[in-house]
Amino acid sequence: MKITDISIYAGEYAQTSRSKTNKKWVFLKMETDEGFYGWGEVGTSVNVSENFMATAIREVTPQLIGENPMDIDRLWNKIFRMFSYMGSRGFTTSLVAGFDIALWDIKGKVSGLPVYDLLGGRYRDPVRLYCNSWFHGCATPEDYAQAAKKNLLANGHNACKLDPFLEMVPYHTMYQDGFISQSGEQLGYDIVDAVREVVGPDFEILIDAHGHYNVPNAIRISNNLYERFNIAWFEEPLPPEGINALKQVKENTNAPICVGERLYTRADFIPILENNLADFIMPDTVWTGGISEVKKIATMAEPYYIPITPHVIPGGPIELIAAAHVVSSVPNFYKLEHA
Repeated sequence: MKITDISIYAGEYAQTSRSKTNKKWVFLKMETDEGFYGWGEVGTSVNVSENFMATAIREVTPQLIGENPMDIDRLWNKIFRMFSYMGSRGFTTSLVAGFDIALWDIKGKVSGLPVYDLLGGRYRDPVRLYCNSWFHGCATPEDYAQAAKKNLLANGHNACKLDPFLEMVPYHTMYQDGFISQSGEQLGYDIVDAVREVVGPDFEILIDAHGHYNVPNAIRISNNLYERFNIAWFEEPLPPEGINALKQVKENTNAPICVGERLYTRADFIPILENNLADFIMPDTVWTGGISEVKKIATMAEPYYIPITPHVIPGGPIELIAAAHVVSSVPNFYKLEHA
């Protein structure tokens, strides 16, 4: 069997963040000479990346035409190593992911088995989920309380994630100086308090810090959130580059720490696991290299007894299903993000 063609598709969705406009998912369809085909999704983040990634798919496609799609690990490394001198993290792993997911889709169709069976078999069914709760249009604690009733309780959710510090939201994941005003911080606490009042004490509230804070602010805010509202985790307290800074936060907060959406490949997770820097890790399937890499990251984390909880949003439906196949096959899993 040989790969004969790879085509590119885009699907637009309505962005729910105040800081973003509508954006596109980028998908690829990989076809073979025996009639089997697979769908993949490449990682994007900002609007400029959509055309950029589509161009990259076109440039790499000739390297895969004529290859055997069953050779997933070899082809993963072939693409990954093509970019060694340009940097094999981030852009490269986001590109590799699209091809990798499509290859697994083909292998599943050829074998007549779901991908989780090819990854070792089903460990759980169903897959536990948490709801990403940006609550577009909400600006006050009262708005968030109403949204929680409508979107969380009415739909049967038992866990949600939000970034309640609205002063920082326009920056999204761009680090400024790590500071937030006292009024902005208090508004964040008031929003969490309003949501907690609605959902009750047994509902899990996850806080996404989007890497906004410096060390002292991350320590103070995470401790306040944990002590007052019993949050289930504090995600990305700092920008992802600061391993020593993350160590300071981890050693001085009682809140569980979750990191990993901006870590790429197994290599980036090694210092996190070896230095006990997180209670949860959250590789993003289309940013860190696809099904193959997330499965390997999960296996690497297993002897540390650290659960994976794959990041998905703003990824699309193919990423969600790909991640679900991985977590269906591993023992160390917490919950999967969905919109």
